[in-house]
Amino acid sequence: MNENKTNINWYPGHMAKTKREISEILPKIDLIYEIIDARIPYSSKIKDIDDLIKNKRKILIMSKSDLCDSNETNKWVKYYENLNYKVLLVNLNNKSDINKIIQLTNNIKNDINKKREEKGLKNINLKALVIGIPNVGKSTFINALAGKKIAITGNKPGVTKNLNWLNTKYNVSILDTPGILWPKFESNEVALNLASMSAIKSEIVNDNELCIHILNKYDKYYKDILKNKYNIDVLDTDTYEEAYNSIGTKYGYKISGGEVDYKRVALKVINDLKNENIKGITFDRYYK
Repeated sequence: MNENKTNINWYPGHMAKTKREISEILPKIDLIYEIIDARIPYSSKIKDIDDLIKNKRKILIMSKSDLCDSNETNKWVKYYENLNYKVLLVNLNNKSDINKIIQLTNNIKNDINKKREEKGLKNINLKALVIGIPNVGKSTFINALAGKKIAITGNKPGVTKNLNWLNTKYNVSILDTPGILWPKFESNEVALNLASMSAIKSEIVNDNELCIHILNKYDKYYKDILKNKYNIDVLDTDTYEEAYNSIGTKYGYKISGGEVDYKRVALKVINDLKNENIKGITFDRYYK
């Protein structure tokens, strides 16, 4: 079984429309919440985001801290902090982590209002923009701020289609945006990392290519997952046939004649990540 290389690209029309609308609404925005996936802190960051939002105050939220390899992800936290980002590594389903975001938000709001008072201007309630690629937790974050379910969540890209103003219980008005990607990925590595974490539709990626990418990551960084989850002691990177057979045998994925169903094996590996059954992983690595 050979890896079938593809040139991956996915840039739905609503994403380009979103960028235009953000540029138009930006003068009314006081704060940007940029959300990225802690498992892919480089691949999931919008490449031209700073050009888009100019000099607006921003909090960089690394979501899914409960799923990442914290030792590796914390290297990226320091990297972005060294670039003068305010960074929070959080689990958006954890109330204490949401409180950390609110505390930092209030500090920013107080600083803004202090400067307004010095100019004789009235205090404001913040208008904030939530931005990020698909499936990093934007809707989960918004629902946490609202204290109820007002944004649709789902572990697939493209759930939110339009810009929507939403009220929260923290005196912050939130502008929810559809997930944004960029017209051309800089490498297949980035594209496959995004596909691995369901940031781009899996349908546009060859299942075997994506499965092999994930298995290679485990082989390079997390051999215990290969052994304990998929019964693979050594990954043969020439054909991957033995790996597929091991997984198919363990989970009983057979077709008529007793042969392993390779498609079900590939989907098993992909969906284990998609359904968040695999924890403690970070695919992007920071090297000084």
